[in-house]
Amino acid sequence: MRLERPPEYLVSLVRELCKLTGESEWVEFKVNVREPEEVGEHISALANSAALVGKAFAYVVWGISDRDHSVVGTSFDPSVARVGNEALENWLLRLLEPRLNFRFVQVPMDGHSVIVLEIERAFRQPARFRGREYIRVGSYKKKLKDFPERERALWRIFDQTPFEDRIAAERVADDEVLRLLDYPTYFDLLKRPLPENRYGILNALCDDAWPGGHFNCRRPRRPNPAERCERLECDEPRSGAVCQAARGLSEPSTEGDASRPISRKQSG
Repeated sequence: MRLERPPEYLVSLVRELCKLTGESEWVEFKVNVREPEEVGEHISALANSAALVGKAFAYVVWGISDRDHSVVGTSFDPSVARVGNEALENWLLRLLEPRLNFRFVQVPMDGHSVIVLEIERAFRQPARFRGREYIRVGSYKKKLKDFPERERALWRIFDQTPFEDRIAAERVADDEVLRLLDYPTYFDLLKRPLPENRYGILNALCDDAWPGGHFNCRRPRRPNPAERCERLECDEPRSGAVCQAARGLSEPSTEGDASRPISRKQSG
């Protein structure tokens, strides 16, 4: 599921990532691109590592110094980058298996160009590039086959994580939450009155929600809409309240790994 992110959100995301103490298993900082193969290998490694550490997305950020996380800018422009006669993004899509959702976004910051590559976590099986599976070990990219204990752990996660427990949209602003969720049906199924305003709705959905904060939305469990509503969960990370709603945005297609959108008006 791809959401259109406003510029201020993207700047905030990059600044939050820059606060991390060093690179991690789900974030990589770069200044420029040396080889396109490196981009594909990073997508495989980060998608697999995000699944392993429980993150919905992983990121490569170009234009950030990996030494002190300062904004230095990049000359990399994925919209014009090519491998031979093929556009970079199409080339990556062709060589990555299974189908992965990722996107490049340009973020102007402090007078510099910063490029964010957002990568959805692997699901069902490890992500491969040119037939090889990669993983992050700390801040290093390694072949997954050389770390059998991590490979076993990854397969256990794939076997144990139902589709509806995946996060479909991460760090969603409160207005966008109300657009995506079928909250009238939620209150109707629980036989509760609908709050008068958006703050009341958000606080009812998640008792600890902070107006203006960000939310994570889970995917749907379609056979039983009442059960979906009972599985509303909340927690409080350091950046604010996060509402993990069991109402989602898309479900697997019956063909391949594609997903299809679910209308907010559908209740089961």
